[in-house]
Amino acid sequence: MEPIISAVETTLDNGKFGKRTVKFETGLLARQAAGAVTAYLDDETMLLSATTVGKQPKDHFDFFPLTIDVEERMYAVGQIPGSFFRSEGRPGEDAILTCRLIDRPLRPTFKKGLRNEVQVVITVMSLDPNQPYDVLAINAASMSTQLSGLPFSGPVGATRVALIDGQWVAFPTHAQLEDAVFDMVVAGRVTDTGDVAIMMVEAEATERTFELVGNGATAPTEAVVAGGLEASKPFIKQLVEAQVELAKTAAKPVQEFPIFLDYEDDVYAAVEAAVSDATAQALTIAGKQEREERLDEIKAELLEKVAGDFEGREKEIGAAFRALNKALVRQRVLRDKVRIDGRGLADIRPLHSEVGVVPRVHGSALFERGETQILGVTTLDMLKMEQQLDTLSPEKHRRYMHKYVFAPFSTGETGRVGSPKRREVGHGALARRAILPVLPSREEFPYAIRQISECMGSNGSTSMGSVCASTLALLAAGVPLKAPVAGIAMGLISDEVDGKTEYVALTDILGAEDAYGDMDFKVAGTSEFITALQLDTKLDGIPAEVLGKALNQAKDARSAILEVMAEAIDGPDEMSEFAPRIITVKVPVDKIGEVIGPKGKIINQLQDDTGASISIEDDGTVYIGATSGSAAEAAKAAINAIANPTMPEIGERYLGTVVKTTNFGAFVSLMPGKDGLLHITKLKALNGGKRIENVEDVVSVGQKIQVAIAEIDDRGKLSLVPVVEGDDAAAEDAEGSDSE
Repeated sequence: MEPIISAVETTLDNGKFGKRTVKFETGLLARQAAGAVTAYLDDETMLLSATTVGKQPKDHFDFFPLTIDVEERMYAVGQIPGSFFRSEGRPGEDAILTCRLIDRPLRPTFKKGLRNEVQVVITVMSLDPNQPYDVLAINAASMSTQLSGLPFSGPVGATRVALIDGQWVAFPTHAQLEDAVFDMVVAGRVTDTGDVAIMMVEAEATERTFELVGNGATAPTEAVVAGGLEASKPFIKQLVEAQVELAKTAAKPVQEFPIFLDYEDDVYAAVEAAVSDATAQALTIAGKQEREERLDEIKAELLEKVAGDFEGREKEIGAAFRALNKALVRQRVLRDKVRIDGRGLADIRPLHSEVGVVPRVHGSALFERGETQILGVTTLDMLKMEQQLDTLSPEKHRRYMHKYVFAPFSTGETGRVGSPKRREVGHGALARRAILPVLPSREEFPYAIRQISECMGSNGSTSMGSVCASTLALLAAGVPLKAPVAGIAMGLISDEVDGKTEYVALTDILGAEDAYGDMDFKVAGTSEFITALQLDTKLDGIPAEVLGKALNQAKDARSAILEVMAEAIDGPDEMSEFAPRIITVKVPVDKIGEVIGPKGKIINQLQDDTGASISIEDDGTVYIGATSGSAAEAAKAAINAIANPTMPEIGERYLGTVVKTTNFGAFVSLMPGKDGLLHITKLKALNGGKRIENVEDVVSVGQKIQVAIAEIDDRGKLSLVPVVEGDDAAAEDAEGSDSE
């Protein structure tokens, strides 16, 4: 049977930055899925998105069972996976973050009360390595869901916009992103009024932002970022219109699905009548645990009071009680401008920061904001320890690694401990992106850096707490950051008050305010500009001026937090004695082979002799790492002796190795290919000044010995003297050398 193929395409115009064509096609692949679409970006990037739905509702769930899966196929870039099994393993970080990017705007777009399992699988089938695929995937997931006959109030359109040379460029390539000051993914949908409602933002400054701003580029301040959100709207609208067009010809009619509302109106009315006053009173208790204990008591009393009237509907009573909590919290904020814990709208909870909390580690810090407590720990190592990535993106190794660990005890609960869940991967990635723009370059600081954020207590934005703890720990480890970074989580509550919509922004939200609010956004940055932003909203768009005001409120909070952090540490500390010392030396490219030696003989010998770890880049940069500075310097001297030879000078000291003994003295190797003679008469200093009959009585082959150059004859032959600690004999013998 000949397939019926429908397609639609739209072209996004970036002016001097070129055009991007997005095309959706359905009817050829995955015809048994409820909805399937292939999405193309220009000619070479192709994704398949397939949406399927379970036949029976999972009515025992009190949430909508939506699963998003992104499958990265290495054939998409013409490669065989680098893993031992030569097979794609569990999803990499890029794929997990893309799943989160899709889930966040898609989930709220389904009809409330749907309990049938819905799965969207996106397979990356072909990829131009210069194109990020994540934003195309959001559009593809929306399109296949739009075709599936599910009750879905989409379509959702998404674009990446990057600020390059003062212009917001849609769907930038990886090459273009290298010149970007700010990089932002924005998803939204078109409302009945024709305006674009922004639903999700994931944004960050880049590794070059500081450099570009220093050269006169626009800094990504609050106003500039808000302008970027406006600039994304026309592109989103274009993508939504393309999806609508294809849906007109190819979408299945929307089917009837059973809807399981959390509660019916009669239950809510009974709950409100029974415990409204007591709950309002409990919601003024400032401490999280006391408040939750009191609310648990009220809930137990409530079940006793009303359960008899609603037999078999106990779950509805619990859900209605939650909804009452939400309504009361919101009412108090909007009418009285007072929050659950008694704070004003812009008040930050008590802050505390300190460094040097954990002994022996290279850098550690504790950051607390209210009941949120994060321990940051920094580890430094050789660059060869940076993370190797087996992904479809052009980033193949990562020098700064950030892991976020959320233990169940941080909320006073029990739970599974082990490999990170998607949320933890997302939080770690957000904190990583917030810090990345302020890290020193590889050349300035040739270390691999691994940062761990241990969540020790959680009540409101541990990811932004991680940013603060990381800044402190990195400075404590001696990392010369370009500027300290702090982060804060903001909330927004809106409702009709006296006939008009009022918006109230909340600084430093609690966990409960996150759950009960209309929007939460996390903003991290320096005192000058934003380095990372994550925004999710349940509203049909937020007026630009409201968002701008909330971003400025976040900046005030960030400034206050940075002041508290500066009291704990205000610049890079001395490096820990336990951290490796890494120094660099440049050798001519044609001398690399000499340093390595046949089958690595010379470099291995150098590593054995000095105890240093040595790695050489193709451009002749040699990284030398050792646990002590003297070992690193010894390795550097040895490498210079081979590749950057300078004539030895009288008085120079070396740790040499005895390579041969004769009846008139010992030959000592100072460096590969450079020996000197330690005459028998000079060995007296090692024998308490007594005359020596036999050289072997004092030194033996293979022995390490500290020597100084006493004479250099016309043919470059070296005469050596021993260096005896606390003795100036060597200095006197080494003619004209400085004893100090």
